[in-house]
Amino acid sequence: MAIDIIPEWMINLEDEDVAFIKKFIMSSGSLKEVANQYGVTYPTVRLRLDRLIQKIQISEDNASEPYVALIKRLAINEKIDFDTAKVLISEYKKIRNNGN
Repeated sequence: MAIDIIPEWMINLEDEDVAFIKKFIMSSGSLKEVANQYGVTYPTVRLRLDRLIQKIQISEDNASEPYVALIKRLAINEKIDFDTAKVLISEYKKIRNNGN
């Protein structure tokens, strides 16, 4: 069965994220097994899964707050630091709320 419609949350994932999801599923959700396959520690895989969860949550928030979702994606992908992301989001919300 082919998928005709790709969910929005999957469209924004990178190929390596999709590969990670596949390994996770094929390992029956065992992070320990995924860690063995990647040759890394359990905490490293847990961090990777947490970031993937954040990416999916952000993509779901994207429709209502596209700018905020962009800033969060940049922070998760380590393009900007977390503190800078917080400042940008805070200032954006101040400007948006003052305009209403």
